[in-house]
Amino acid sequence: MLSSLDGEYSSLGQRIQAARDRAFVGRGEELALFRATLGTDGSFGVLYVHGPGGIGKSALLRRFAAEARAAGRRVVTVDGHTVDPSPAAFEAQAGEVLTGERVVLLVDTFELCQGLAGWLRERFLPRVPVGALVVVAGRNPPDLRWQADPGWAEVLRVIPLRPLAPDEAMELIDARGVASELREPLLAFAGGHPLALCLGAAVAAKDERASARWTLRKDVAETLLDQLVGEVPSPAHRHALEVCAHARTTTEELLRAVLPQDAGPLFAWLRRLPFIEANRHGLFPHDVVRDALEADLRWRDPEGYADMHRRIHAHLAGQVRVACDQAAPTAMGSLFYLHRHDGVTSKFQGWRGDGEVHEEPYRPEDRAQLLRMAAEAEGPESAADAAFWISRRPESFWVHRDTETGEPVGLMSWIVMAEPSEEELAADVMLGPAWEHIRATAPLRPGEYVAFGRAWVMPAHQGPSPVMDLVQWRAIGECLRADRLAWAFMVMRDPESWRRYLRHHDLHDLAVRLRRGRETYGLFAHDWRTTTAEAWLERMGRRGQSGPRAAPPPEPPGLLVLSRPDFDSAVRDAMRSLSRPGALIGNPLTRSRLVADHPSPDPAQALRELLEEAVEQVGTDPRAARQHQAVVSAYLSRVPTQEAAAERLGLPISTFRRHLAGGLERVAETLWHREVYEAPEALPDA
Repeated sequence: MLSSLDGEYSSLGQRIQAARDRAFVGRGEELALFRATLGTDGSFGVLYVHGPGGIGKSALLRRFAAEARAAGRRVVTVDGHTVDPSPAAFEAQAGEVLTGERVVLLVDTFELCQGLAGWLRERFLPRVPVGALVVVAGRNPPDLRWQADPGWAEVLRVIPLRPLAPDEAMELIDARGVASELREPLLAFAGGHPLALCLGAAVAAKDERASARWTLRKDVAETLLDQLVGEVPSPAHRHALEVCAHARTTTEELLRAVLPQDAGPLFAWLRRLPFIEANRHGLFPHDVVRDALEADLRWRDPEGYADMHRRIHAHLAGQVRVACDQAAPTAMGSLFYLHRHDGVTSKFQGWRGDGEVHEEPYRPEDRAQLLRMAAEAEGPESAADAAFWISRRPESFWVHRDTETGEPVGLMSWIVMAEPSEEELAADVMLGPAWEHIRATAPLRPGEYVAFGRAWVMPAHQGPSPVMDLVQWRAIGECLRADRLAWAFMVMRDPESWRRYLRHHDLHDLAVRLRRGRETYGLFAHDWRTTTAEAWLERMGRRGQSGPRAAPPPEPPGLLVLSRPDFDSAVRDAMRSLSRPGALIGNPLTRSRLVADHPSPDPAQALRELLEEAVEQVGTDPRAARQHQAVVSAYLSRVPTQEAAAERLGLPISTFRRHLAGGLERVAETLWHREVYEAPEALPDA
């Protein structure tokens, strides 16, 4: 190899090539296949290299060229950037391979002349003499007609070019002079993608102030997008790419929710792109492409980014609300993924791997194995808690298994109840403090219930991990899908490490610390009556679009959880205020769930309409005709006094007040059922 001293190069081109040779790493399998094909006498072969932009196809072809020349072969190159995509122009540049037996033809950037694929396969390549070698490199793999033809199956070898292995990627950035403290962050961003590694290394090597948290600079993002994505057919195609980059996975249904027009063709276009992959949930881009698209849109069009986020968030939130038991964690995980730029969430939600650990319902035949796992993970006292609840509520348990081995690595319970029994309070030491808190702060109302979540997790998966991701997704998904859930409690091992994260998502530390064997547990709670699921999701969505450095958006006041006497008193006060504009603003009912669920954005107006609807419903019952008339006369007819209202109805004042009290009771009953049961209820008998 030539020395690196400037004077020993005969040309600038030699110096450039020598630098490229020194920077080239990896690709051992590809080089071995090329050398084997190159050294085969009396045969003709075609190597078809494909992979996304920036993955190293051109660098590999340059190495192929050097290897071929070193072997005494004549090399002919064709670049899709410069050749006219016509048979005549292509043959004018590549025709030498048709006349020389030992010529090596290297075709780079073939995606720019992809329309020549059929002609190349059927007309040009069959004329290449035996002993020649052809390498075609492009972003797109060869279509099935290449591989389905038994003749081509003899001579064609398809090489999908993958990212560099971790040790190869480290070797690449070492050669670029990246400081040791910046290497791991750069690898975490770029993975094994050569172009991203080179661009990031160039930035990190020159930036003395670069921190250990490597970020995607604007100029780097622009270069990556130019190289990885290139030109797109239209703004709609660009929007589809941006949706695909923001969502964890993209389906045609999701695309239709964000971009209603042409979702089908746009989805079909996405799935053909070389840097787009697919799994059982949908399409997703290479991580480097995802990060570049996200960074570009966030600085270029913040409003557009926020609007896209809101649309995707609304669609995924809707999927969580209607998901079946088995699909709930996946739906919740996709929703949480939108918050990966939220600094608090990103520390505890890793989205680590796809399918490394999976969830399945508890099966009675696995009881002994799971209890052994719980004892090994958290001690016999904690395992005894699991055994007690498995015996009573086996349907409330979920198992987390290592997908590769099938071994259980986690167990989760989600117990729902309206009132614990004495036996349950005695058996589970965490249950008593939770119930004391409920009674002391906001007791259950008729029809409401409480949920208790807890997990037993093997040490290797404790803390942020795929198992804990699934535990969180299951717990929050159950809350968002629930009907009439009042309190949700989570029992957390090592509570101090989880406190900030759980507070971020409105689970409050009750300052309860209990020992079970060798472990300390804490109790966290959220009263779901103080916020609707829609409001919780909306607040979560605003946090997700604000970014880690932005000031948090203002939080709306929570809902009030009124006892039945306080609720009835608020109804009576509100009815007396109907004739006074603005008097309803301070009524406690304006912060009730029934007002929060009303479509009117003005709480006072919503309460007015709800009261009038309730009065009207009282009037639908013939048995309550007098009561309805009394309420209408007193509060909706603008009479100055109850005496005047009684006189209008021709009733003694005592009789009028008795009917009015009965009518108000019915109005309150109607609204109470809407508050507690979230649906109008039939009125009781008069």
